[in-house]
Amino acid sequence: MKNSALIITTYNWPEALELVLLSLINQNQLPDEIIIADDGSKEDTKLLIEKCQFLFDGKVKQGLIHVWQEDEGFQLSRIRNKAMAISKADYIVMIDGDMILHPNFIKSHLENAKINYFIQGSRVLLDEQTSAAAIANQKLKFSFTDSGLTNRANALDNAFLSAVVSKEKNHHLGVRGCNMGFWRKDLLAINGFNEKFTGWGREDSEFVVRILNKGVKRKNLKFAAVAYHLFHGDENKIKNQNGLHKNDHLLETALKENLTWCESGIDQHFEAGI
Repeated sequence: MKNSALIITTYNWPEALELVLLSLINQNQLPDEIIIADDGSKEDTKLLIEKCQFLFDGKVKQGLIHVWQEDEGFQLSRIRNKAMAISKADYIVMIDGDMILHPNFIKSHLENAKINYFIQGSRVLLDEQTSAAAIANQKLKFSFTDSGLTNRANALDNAFLSAVVSKEKNHHLGVRGCNMGFWRKDLLAINGFNEKFTGWGREDSEFVVRILNKGVKRKNLKFAAVAYHLFHGDENKIKNQNGLHKNDHLLETALKENLTWCESGIDQHFEAGI
């Protein structure tokens, strides 16, 4: 593998983003690029990123790269494409800005990266009380035996067990973009994320449908690429419920028509210079 990038999506939760960045600096292997894809956060997120820059001086070539767009509602597909368009990496790992990373997170993703595959990593759900305490105390390390882990089996990190139980899947069900790795060439081959998805929901599934239709296989890692997902409410779901029907239709179209390409994708950001 030549080089790698970590894309971190965020929106107006700097307390969570700070934990992500602190867990990132503790990685056993850092990516070559770190790009924060910001869907319109306020000034406090920008200030946090500036404050954390020193942590990565001399460790990541360009430090933290902050890609920001105006807040025009939930535009996750667009900000992901903007961030990925400026990346020069061969392999991209994508997480949400509320995922505390196991020290082996990046290493696991890169060790399991394989041509013609994309990866779904392991997600551990933290309950509301545990998440609040983690933020208050800046807790970065969790174990299988900790309380407050909703699906604690996912907290195991073991390369041998992972090799035995991780499996291929040939569908989009259960996919989550909050912990995913893929090759840049595969991203470009399907034109990235579909920016017709606005409002919460289904953008990850439609992306995976197209990449599967292109012939790229899915591998779900178990006991590897572990990240701990901070609890958050369903504000986005409630706020954007009116747009979910439209997003469902876009997903159904990709499935029925065996689509591999989206018209409103990453290519427009190369043409527009981001």
